Parts: sequence; structure tokens; C-alpha cells
Amino acid sequence: MIAVYFIGVVLSTFLIMEGVTWLTHKYVMHGLLWFIHRDHHQTEPGFFEKNDWFFVIFAVPSMLLILFGTIDNVWWMQAIGFGIMLYGAAYFLVHDVIIHQRFKLFSKSKNTYVRAIRWAHKMHHKHLDRHEGESFGMLCVHKKYWQKIKRDKQLMAASKVEYKPPSPEGEYKELSI
Repeated sequence: MIAVYFIGVVLSTFLIMEGVTWLTHKYVMHGLLWFIHRDHHQTEPGFFEKNDWFFVIFAVPSMLLILFGTIDNVWWMQAIGFGIMLYGAAYFLVHDVIIHQRFKLFSKSKNTYVRAIRWAHKMHHKHLDRHEGESFGMLCVHKKYWQKIKRDKQLMAASKVEYKPPSPEGEYKELSI
């Protein structure tokens, strides 16, 4: 039964981390610690950014929870630590690999989720300073970005566009694109 609780706590922690990430991103990264996060919005040369230190900031509590949970045999501490670690892995995959293409994988994806998350992040990065940002989450995408991508897909899928009302015979004049 402990295994079920363990998995439940890991998954709950993973889900809670999206809220923690949103709050941290909006109020800490775009607030007090902007001097670390700034280079992420204002491209500078090099593979690494000062912003990468946030990986360490989030990894430390995860490692400590796993360590002390293991030493003291406290399963829920381990589970929380693993939930944070799992979110960190997902964050790395989505943010660094899929969105920012630090590693050239998924670069031509037509997946709706991938395109929506990329568009939401693009809208976040259109603001080069720390004020007036939008879309501070990482894995959850606001409905307006999903709708935009779905509209784009529909427009791209249409091979013919109607440009004139139907003729008296009921036929449509069409323009091929």
C-alpha cells in the first residue's frame, strides 16, 4: 500500500511543481533574481546562461529530500524529492530541448502540444525586460495558445479557399493556393 501512496505523492508533487514554477518564474525570476534570469531573455553568446543556475536551485531541495528520506527511512520525503526531480527532467526536456532547441530534437514537430508550448513561450520572450510578461508556466498551456495553433493547422490544411459567394447553380468559385 505504501507503493500506491509513494506514487501518489510523486505525481502530486509533479503537478504542484507547475504552480511553484509559475509563481517562482513570475515573482522571483522576473523580480528579485532578474539579474540571473535576464540573459535568458536577452541572448548572449555561449551555450550556458546564468539562468541555468535555477536548475541547481531547484535540484538542491530535490536531492536533499531524497537523501534525508533515504537516510531516515521517510518514504514521503523521498517521494517529494522524486516528484521534484521528475518535474525537473520534464522541464529540461520541454524548455531546453523542445522550446529553445539546445539540442536539435523535435525541431520540425507538428504536434499540437509542442507547437502550443513553443508559441506560449515565444509570447513570453517577446518581452525583453522583466515587466509585462505573460505565460510564466512551463508544461501547462493557456487555452488561447491551443486555439491559435488549431486555427493555424486548419488554415494550413485548407488547400482551397472560397472567395466568391455561390453562383445561381449552387457551385462555388474556388481559388487554389
